[in-house]
Amino acid sequence: MKFYMTKKHRLINIKMIILAILTLLIYICNTNQVLSSNADCKEEIVSSIEKIFKIRNKAILDKNLEMVGSIYDRSTKYGNWAYEHEKKKINYIHNWEQKQGVKFTDISAKTVIRSIKGNGDKYTVNLLCSMEYKYIYENDPQLINISRIGMHHLLNIIDKDGVWLITKEWYEDPFADSLNLDNLKVDSIRQYISSQQSRDISNISSRRIKAVEYADQYCGAANDEVFGFKYNKKYRDYNPMGGDCANFASQILFEGGGFRKNSAWNYDNKGATRAWLNADGFKEYMIHSGRASVIAHGSYEKVYIEGYKLLPGDFVAYEKKGDVKHISVVTGVDSKGYPLVSCHNTDRNRVPWDLGWSDRNIRFWLIHVNY
Repeated sequence: MKFYMTKKHRLINIKMIILAILTLLIYICNTNQVLSSNADCKEEIVSSIEKIFKIRNKAILDKNLEMVGSIYDRSTKYGNWAYEHEKKKINYIHNWEQKQGVKFTDISAKTVIRSIKGNGDKYTVNLLCSMEYKYIYENDPQLINISRIGMHHLLNIIDKDGVWLITKEWYEDPFADSLNLDNLKVDSIRQYISSQQSRDISNISSRRIKAVEYADQYCGAANDEVFGFKYNKKYRDYNPMGGDCANFASQILFEGGGFRKNSAWNYDNKGATRAWLNADGFKEYMIHSGRASVIAHGSYEKVYIEGYKLLPGDFVAYEKKGDVKHISVVTGVDSKGYPLVSCHNTDRNRVPWDLGWSDRNIRFWLIHVNY
């Protein structure tokens, strides 16, 4: 049986096809407008995040609490908490300047946005922030020292009258363990540190040099942008399970320093031993195995002069309430010979060894490694 289409039916079909095409074009147009709108909004958020960090960094340099308050929605509980935390950090940084006899001259931030979620006027932003701190000694201002600290941030932001404000903020703060420095004999410490000269460390062994090179490359969010702000993917990142500092210190000594693994100090596809992974276990193993020896142990006031004996490739262990909580590896010295360290957790790259650790309850282990 054959069917024939009349002229009337052909006209109806043509109209239906044209209508369908028009509907599709309208849908595509609207979709593109939505995508364009979302892209524009995210671009605005990225720009606003960069502006927020610039304001905060300038506020730290100028000790301007009103300025830092301008980036938070202080009408919310968490926004106000975040603001109060930043106030404490600003005060701490300036107290540390006074103790050290230095002045921060510039703080800059490189932000890498990982994700932006939300819509309308509320968003959650996951980002990496690599902070560069420049400081000079007040009696030697021509020499600029550079340290880097890397952090992973989670920000909740809201648009209020065209201004993006932080309503909630989470990050692993490198200054979280810092308390009031008034308990220290600031004047005598500053006088001693300021009187020091630069140290020539060019004659350190090749193993120490390679250890530092490894630390520079894999100190994560604090390393140079050319390395991609990443850890060594050969190793598991233990930060979500309590901390990666000893794991990184062990990597530095094995991959860079040439120390051999053994049954006590080991990492493989099955996991890691306590001496490799645990901060206290690492310190105990290094000392009792003969691979390292103690230079000094005690409060900051007791050990800071002995700190000038530290060389790149040595390490500092930070003890709190009788237990070592953190390990940093020495990776350089500043213009006054003050030791600089690198580590994971809150990622640090060549940062003064006590910056962020000025809690009077902390005891320091200054450890010489026998390369």
